[in-house]
Amino acid sequence: MPGYLDRIGAGKILVNKEPISFDWTPNNLVGRDKELSELASMFSHIENHNSSCRAVITGPVGSGKTVLSKRFGHDLLKHLEGQRKISYSHVNCRNNPSTSQVLQQIAISLDSGHPERGLSSGEIIQSIRRNLMTHNNHLLLVLDEVDVLVRRDNFDLIYKLLRIDESQERQGSLSLILVSQDSMLLKLFEPAIISRLGASNILQLKPYNKEGLIEIARQRADIACRSGSISEEILQKIGTIASESGDARLAIELLDSSIRKAESAGRGEVLIGDIEQSSARTASIEPSQVDGLSKDQKLIMLGLCRRLKKESEINTGDAEKLYHLVCEEYESKPKSHTTFWKHLKLLENEGLIETRNDKSNVGRGRTQYITMNNVAPANLATRIEIDLQR
Repeated sequence: MPGYLDRIGAGKILVNKEPISFDWTPNNLVGRDKELSELASMFSHIENHNSSCRAVITGPVGSGKTVLSKRFGHDLLKHLEGQRKISYSHVNCRNNPSTSQVLQQIAISLDSGHPERGLSSGEIIQSIRRNLMTHNNHLLLVLDEVDVLVRRDNFDLIYKLLRIDESQERQGSLSLILVSQDSMLLKLFEPAIISRLGASNILQLKPYNKEGLIEIARQRADIACRSGSISEEILQKIGTIASESGDARLAIELLDSSIRKAESAGRGEVLIGDIEQSSARTASIEPSQVDGLSKDQKLIMLGLCRRLKKESEINTGDAEKLYHLVCEEYESKPKSHTTFWKHLKLLENEGLIETRNDKSNVGRGRTQYITMNNVAPANLATRIEIDLQR
C-alpha cells in the first residue's frame, strides 16, 4: 500500500470539513445581529396569514449575503412554528439564469414530483400557487444573485411573483427576498416593481472588518479543528490578510489552505508559514458559478485550480497538459486542442480566469499565461472535485 495515502482520513487537525465550506450556515452569524434585526423588522407582519413581506439584500462578495438570508429563513420558520406554516426555497439565479429554470426549482422545492417539462411559466406559477393554497402554506423565496436573472431574462418573473395573489381570493402566498452584489439593483427594475418591493426594504451589507474576520475564522476553527491546533496568532494573521478586502470567503480559504498544508506536512498544528499569501486573492465572483459549467470546463478548471493554489500563474501549454491528466483521472476523453481553447475563452468571459500574453520562458516566442485573481483556487478545486464525484 502506498505510504503517501496514510494521511487520508488521519485528521491530525481537521475533524469536521463542513464548517470550512462556503456553503455552511452557522447557528450564530458573526457581526450581523443588527442586520438580522433590520431584516426582521421588514418581516414584522409575516405572522399574519394574509401578509406577504419583501426585502432586498445587497453587498460585496464575502459580506455574508447568502448566509444571512439562509440563517434568517431557517430562524423564521422555527420562530413561527405552530403559528404559520412556511416553506423556504433558496434559488441561485447564476446556476438557474432563466425564468423557467427558477420556477422549476421553486416547484420542485414544494413538490419533488413536479413534472420537469411540458408546462409554461404561467402554468408553473399557477401550480406553485395551487400547491401553497392546498397545503395552507406560505412560501419564503430567496432569489440569490438575482441580477444575473434580470440581466439575462429581464424582470418579468419578479413582477409575476410579486403579483401572484392578484385577482385571487386568498392573499399572502409568497414573501420574497432578493439578494445581489449590485448595490444599484433597484435601478434595473421598472417603477411598478420598485413600488411593490418597497424602496425602504433594502439592507446593504458592508465588508467585514478585521475583528469580524478573526472571529469568523475562530468560529469555524473551533468547530472544524482539534483543540489547540489553531493558535490565536494564526487567527490574527488570517484576519489581518483578509481585512484588506473585508471578504469572509478569503478568511475561510486561508484557514482551509493552511490546515491542508500543515496536515500534508504531517503536523497537528498550523504554523504561520502555512498561511500562504498567494492564496490571499480578492474574490469578485461566487464559487457557485462553476456549478453551471460543462464537465470539460470543470475538468479544465480543476487542473488550473490545483496548480494555481501553489503558483501565481500558468502558461496555456501546461494548462492543457493538466487538463489531459485530470481527464485521465476522471476517465473522460479530452477534447481537441481547438475546443480546449474555446473553453478557456468562455472561462475568461465568465471572469473565472484572466489571461495575458508575454515572452515565453522557453525559446524566443510569446505565450499566454493564466491567472485567477477573482476567486480562491483551493475552495474552487474542492467544490469541483465533490461535484465530479457525484
